[in-house]
Amino acid sequence: MNDFESVVKSRRSASKFKQGIDISQKELEQIFSLVKFAPSAYNLQHANYVVVTDPLMKQKVYDASYKQYKIQSSSAVIVVLGDKEAYKDSAKINEGLFHLGFFSKQELDSEVQQVTHFYEERGEPFKRDEAIRNASLSAMLFMLTAKEQGWDTCPMIGFEAYKLIEALELEERFVPVMLITIGKEDTSSQRPRGYRKPIGEFVKYV
Repeated sequence: MNDFESVVKSRRSASKFKQGIDISQKELEQIFSLVKFAPSAYNLQHANYVVVTDPLMKQKVYDASYKQYKIQSSSAVIVVLGDKEAYKDSAKINEGLFHLGFFSKQELDSEVQQVTHFYEERGEPFKRDEAIRNASLSAMLFMLTAKEQGWDTCPMIGFEAYKLIEALELEERFVPVMLITIGKEDTSSQRPRGYRKPIGEFVKYV
């Protein structure tokens, strides 16, 4: 197997982690340095992350997540957020292209106007869907990158969003998309990998 294939096939959702293993900010930032290259609509980079390592804050996340053990045993809990107002940063994101001469002022203004119209015309449900879609793309890259760098992860949707929002004092613009626990997997009771459908069951060519 090539390196990428090995990473994809070895990544699995860890049900519990070895306790007492720290992950440093430097190690996390090595992961995020690649995560920032995840695709996003209009390059708006909707994904935001909150890294929870503080024991008191971790306890709050644990309480908001139906007291799942993997929260407590993980080295950190990564809260993945989608920004419903990411489109408002279009000018800031594209001004670099303007300064480099790839966009004229007219083209920059047109791009910002087009992006703003695209989101505001479709309303709040669309903004929320876009926040979740694009943050999910980023989250998958986080998990693959973490695996490539020797860490195990588990994506989690079992949490009460309002409790998480309250605990982290999140702005209204952010949607909690998922949690990702990260650490070194405790494989002492690891289950075999789950069944994967044959390609013919989930791919159709037309």
